[in-house]
Amino acid sequence: MVAQVAPFHAISLSRLAQELKAQGQSIIHMEFGQPSTGAPQAAIAAAHQILDNDPMGYWESSPLKARIARHYQERYGVSITAEQVILTCGASPALVLALNSILPVGARVAFARPGYVAYRNTVKALHMEAVEIGCGPEVRYQLTADAVAAIQPAPDAIIIASPANPTGTIIEREELAKIVAYCTQHGIHIISDEIYHGLSYGAATHSVLEFAPDALVINSFSKYFSMAGWRLGWLIAPLQHIDAAHARMSNLFLTPPVLSQHAGLIAFECSDELDGHVDNYHTNRGLLLAAMPQLGLKTIAPPDGAFYIYADISHLSQDSLSFCETLLRETGVATAPGLDFDPVDGHHFIRFSFAVSTPLINEAIARMVPWFAQQPHMA
Repeated sequence: MVAQVAPFHAISLSRLAQELKAQGQSIIHMEFGQPSTGAPQAAIAAAHQILDNDPMGYWESSPLKARIARHYQERYGVSITAEQVILTCGASPALVLALNSILPVGARVAFARPGYVAYRNTVKALHMEAVEIGCGPEVRYQLTADAVAAIQPAPDAIIIASPANPTGTIIEREELAKIVAYCTQHGIHIISDEIYHGLSYGAATHSVLEFAPDALVINSFSKYFSMAGWRLGWLIAPLQHIDAAHARMSNLFLTPPVLSQHAGLIAFECSDELDGHVDNYHTNRGLLLAAMPQLGLKTIAPPDGAFYIYADISHLSQDSLSFCETLLRETGVATAPGLDFDPVDGHHFIRFSFAVSTPLINEAIARMVPWFAQQPHMA
């Protein structure tokens, strides 16, 4: 049986945005979690040198694997070996490797709803069962140990995301420790998506490896490192799953782009430039939060990290996809429908990405305030 995988609606809206732009309309892209900045300058300079001097072929960078391992020691106080680092073509293949390396067809995989659209669809594409845990404002739209314990029968694995997409919420240290303790006690595999680490605004981000050395961790260069188009990520695998993960990586994806691996190694040494991007996101976050009351949006998820605001539009619409399309056509501001992230309640949520430049945030607000004021409220 062929797996039924739902479309990623934000991509369709982005295509529409590109069509409108080609027709001459001014578009502000707030539909994707994609930094508007490019790769660090030193990384780009290194890439130019590689292009001139390296014929490039299938290759996995040992220096980059060692640098990533060092990163976990420096940032989290966690000791891993370079052997545990599997370089991937972004975080998406890392998710495939993590799931397929440890779980059989039919395995039950739990994660928060709302949550990143690819969790649900990748699990389904691999012929596993997606177990979505509804997480509302009372738990800050995040997983809790109690919610995991309430799943009966217990899932085979859970996916944790902190900071989360689409909400930006962060799981506090104590709660993360409780989740890990429950999963360890009940033999539940843990996959932690840490792609938004480095992007937080006061709250601390903890790697699950601080509590569960046998967990699998996904990360990439797309967010903090501002290298989305370079398609480079990694999977941290426990020793007992390294061979299985490597076998799948080499057969399904071969290796990540060689040029990206060289640039990624240099990007690790560009924290001043990259932290400057985070300062800009922080500014954008403040501007957009201040604008929420002007837009009439009173219920939002706490954006502790990442670069999103997830807002309830139930007083305006019960069709987030049509709402986002109309907003795009009439203002040129592209957003993401909550339907992507939550097939149950997402029809009355939308997600704004504030990863664009600060002038574009101001322009988007200026366009949206009068538009939202003109929308009829639902009875």
